[in-house]
Amino acid sequence: MSCLEIGLVYETFETYPRRPGDPVDEHVEFEPASTIEALESAIASLGHRPRRLGSPSALLAGVAEGALSGVDAAFNLAEGRDSRNREAWAPVLLEMAGIPTIGSDALSLSLSLDKAWANRWLEAAGVPVAPQTCFASAEEARSGLLPGDGPLFVKPRWEGTAKGIRPSSRVESREALVREVERIVADYRQPALVETFVPGPEYTVTLVGNDPPQVLPVVQRALERDSGIGLHALEGPAGASEAFEYITPGSLEPGLEARLAGLARRAFEALECRDFARADFRLDAQGEPIFLEINPLPTFATDGTFAILAEIEGVSLDAMLGRCVQAGLVRLGLCRPDVG
Repeated sequence: MSCLEIGLVYETFETYPRRPGDPVDEHVEFEPASTIEALESAIASLGHRPRRLGSPSALLAGVAEGALSGVDAAFNLAEGRDSRNREAWAPVLLEMAGIPTIGSDALSLSLSLDKAWANRWLEAAGVPVAPQTCFASAEEARSGLLPGDGPLFVKPRWEGTAKGIRPSSRVESREALVREVERIVADYRQPALVETFVPGPEYTVTLVGNDPPQVLPVVQRALERDSGIGLHALEGPAGASEAFEYITPGSLEPGLEARLAGLARRAFEALECRDFARADFRLDAQGEPIFLEINPLPTFATDGTFAILAEIEGVSLDAMLGRCVQAGLVRLGLCRPDVG
């Protein structure tokens, strides 16, 4: 087994200075130091050497200075900021530098981050999505055609990690819709995605590997009791001072788990994701799965979904995160499937 040098491209909560007018959850997608340490440990457990490359800005400087010699592959978990192409910054730089990248490429990341584009793409691939539209201003929201008659859900068009979601994100009147669209456009400087609110239980599906990806055990997410919004979306910085009551109304029968797994794999393959991703679904009033979003750049935090799955499967976090690293190395031809 050859020992490879695996670079890590990442941002922490301290990478970007906070600016006047930034929303309270501006930095929520970035990682604590413990995440970087966990990935370093997982890489080392496979017999490879981790090397911190830092943020996309640091990577850009390293490429320009020719300072990346010896890096055999890079594991990207950098989110960028301010742009729907932000998650593509690091993969593009690595591609230009000729460094193979573990994880999805720039095009898949940008397409999946823009929820409106991803939903149209996946609907064409046979993945059920909620009726939806986009409004770029309060004026558009006042007069625009709505996607349905019932409650609607309003969120930023190209954000992740539940950025911009509040209890008020579920709206039941035109006036409330206008207020929420105005907030999203002002705070996040992008259009608002407005979709029919899907009322049922919420599930997250994690995939690792390629051709085809392996679907790990499906996990049900808790919902806030009154609004029905996912509790994980409300307990971030914006809701840190509130105490929410939660429910888990779903029953994960084998047939449902199989349907969720099949749809998640179809979304993964339609967007040409690589190595790992997480897809979220809710059930509609008839109990049918509806796609919410796919994240080919999920968090690897030590208290996140991968840690939960490690506990479910009775393996270490090193082993669980190591699967993600290994999936990329195998795809890139840098190691055999049965060798770290």
